Amino acid sequence: MKFLETIGDFARYTSDTVRAVPRRPFQLGEVVRQAWFIASVSILPTALVAIPFGAVIALQLGSLSRQIGAESYAGAASVLAVVREAGPIVTALLIAGAGGSAICADLGSRKIREELDAMETLGVDPIQRLVVPRVIAGAFVGFFLNGVVSAVGIAGGYIFNVYMQGGTPGAYLASFSALGQVPDLVSAQLRALVFGILAALIACYMGMNAKGGPKGVGQAVNTSVVVSFMVLFAVNFVMVAVYFQIVPQKGS
Repeated sequence: MKFLETIGDFARYTSDTVRAVPRRPFQLGEVVRQAWFIASVSILPTALVAIPFGAVIALQLGSLSRQIGAESYAGAASVLAVVREAGPIVTALLIAGAGGSAICADLGSRKIREELDAMETLGVDPIQRLVVPRVIAGAFVGFFLNGVVSAVGIAGGYIFNVYMQGGTPGAYLASFSALGQVPDLVSAQLRALVFGILAALIACYMGMNAKGGPKGVGQAVNTSVVVSFMVLFAVNFVMVAVYFQIVPQKGS
């Protein structure tokens, strides 16, 4: 019953957030500050994770392609793996782990200091003032961060495939056009945007419901990261399954 109550409360909180988005005054300055904050704590770890991610994919697929005699498609497989899966997944993990934990800690500390209660007493809606800017910022950063991850991952895969496995530079890039298509990138960008929204929503919810002082804030941050990972992986599976049902793939 406690689990169902939490799901219902989160659904109500999400509905309140959606209704508060078009409400005036719009906190543009807060959106910019939160977007910069999330990007500042996420972009460097994301880039550093994307390099080995792309390299490992290139090494694994390069070895596999040689075993089955399809070396000319090693580049296509590596780029598609980075664009379709590695980019959105890395973006989701870093947005939830770095950005989401910082958001949860910030709102959790406000909660235990009773700042949120003071805002409600003054007639200020905490959801409109605090949650909406962070959700919009999470969507914005997730969308653009996925492009950075994809570019860095593809570059890392290219370097490892060409210089460490003896691949052909032209074949690495040319083979991608044989299997890749624009909807692959659109799907990845859309998933990254959704992941940014969900990570921010979950982090804000956990932070605003923190209890028990500083220890409770720490527990809320841990719970926020774990729940975000579980939800994002589940949503990613559903969105990928729907994408493959709707969009016909090349060569199929």
